[in-house]
Amino acid sequence: MIQRIASLLLVLALAASVGCASSRDGDEMDPDTNAKRLFSDAERAMRTGNYTGAIGALENLTAIYPFSEEARQAQLNLVYAYWQNDQMEAAITAADRFILENPTHPRVDYALYMKGVARFPGDAGPLERLFRVDMDKRPTGEMQNAFNVFAQLIQQHPDSEYVADARQRMIYLRNRMAAHEISVAEFYMARSAYVAAINRARHVLQSFQETPSVIPALEIMAEGYDALGLPDLAADARQILAANR
Repeated sequence: MIQRIASLLLVLALAASVGCASSRDGDEMDPDTNAKRLFSDAERAMRTGNYTGAIGALENLTAIYPFSEEARQAQLNLVYAYWQNDQMEAAITAADRFILENPTHPRVDYALYMKGVARFPGDAGPLERLFRVDMDKRPTGEMQNAFNVFAQLIQQHPDSEYVADARQRMIYLRNRMAAHEISVAEFYMARSAYVAAINRARHVLQSFQETPSVIPALEIMAEGYDALGLPDLAADARQILAANR
């Protein structure tokens, strides 16, 4: 009898331990708990500058728990983490995804702003400085894309806290794009392609009127018209040049 009671107690103890283990496993599988844990892991990684680790946690969160409370903020944090990790295309894709899935979210302006920042051209890197690469000769496609994104931000969210910085970036981009046109015009002038040079300079006057490149554009036009034997047009260009100095 005593042996049967002891056996029964052992069975009950084993059942209780299995129940506790199951309860612990259930806690580990709870979606809300796991989503919060991943979000905390990502925030901790970002605070220490471990953006690769943050990206891993945020990607897991958004993939496994897309409907959790943390998912939307995780999408925004991913944009920033990708940018900090020099993964610009991934940052742009993440920003586009957030805007598409959350068009009325109060932080859409941030997603737009970061999309523009991810497209924003950087300064000359070590290789460019080593080989003395003229940054004004770089293609301007990404500059125009960034400019368009910032313009969209200002138009759609005029009261956004990011508008002031977006305006300054747009001014910088306009100056860079205008300088690129001057660089191309000078290239044509050096090869006696005067019509092409004049057309590039004229484009600066038409599209980039409030940039420092207006003066060299007028100089190129005057010189180009002289070379083409068009003194009246050269005189007109110099007259406008004198008025703008």
